[in-house]
Amino acid sequence: MTHGEKRRYLIQTLLNEAPGYRRISIPSDEQDQKDLLRSLMNVRRPAPIGDDFLRIQDEYLEEVLAEKGVTRLADLRPADGALYIWQGDITTLECDAIVNAANSGLTGCYIPCHNCVDNCIHTYAGIQLRNICGQIMAEQGHEEPTGQAKLTPAYNLPCKYVIHTVGPIVSGRLTQAHRDLLAACYRSCLDAAAAHGCASVAFCCISTGVFGFPQREAAKIAVRTAREYNAGAENEIKVIFNVFKDEDARIYHALLG
Repeated sequence: MTHGEKRRYLIQTLLNEAPGYRRISIPSDEQDQKDLLRSLMNVRRPAPIGDDFLRIQDEYLEEVLAEKGVTRLADLRPADGALYIWQGDITTLECDAIVNAANSGLTGCYIPCHNCVDNCIHTYAGIQLRNICGQIMAEQGHEEPTGQAKLTPAYNLPCKYVIHTVGPIVSGRLTQAHRDLLAACYRSCLDAAAAHGCASVAFCCISTGVFGFPQREAAKIAVRTAREYNAGAENEIKVIFNVFKDEDARIYHALLG
């Protein structure tokens, strides 16, 4: 199969799963096809799917990653000791683990083609990630608490693991409780990384954006917690602060100077 044929196969298989989608025709435009495939993956609930689909999906996502290009930790320069700053697409970063700013359902963002990190990670990891998160939540029997962390394989991402954490939501005045919960997110993720032998972990900007945590205060907590963790750890972990917005990049560069 060509890359385009694989994409159309994946779209058709997902359309055939849902009776309400079976009359949808596959668009001829390549970008429209990409958007439709991502949308179908985004709205699909955790459920088993055939081995042929998974094999072709994995081949397709491998080709997508090759086209986007991979950034390796070895190619980055530390900003301060074991702390790094990298502005880019976290789904293309090759390190031991990346952190996903998850919601309390833990199974990803269900808004088609939404540009949040949760949606991007689940899209390019493949539907296996949502399925294993669904299994974790079914066994847990309740929503994921704020400040904890769950580690899963990364499937089609270039990293080894994804660490999922739910950050605090700030609506109104920032409180010490918000600060403590955000610090707990970073510590929990570092604990999970250390428990699985990870020498490096990349953090997105947890709780900023739609979760409402002020960016500068969140960055201060992230840097302080990472420094404190490494100071007391037997094995130092390389921490990459992954930023997407220019403003976040400026904040982290000012903190790590």
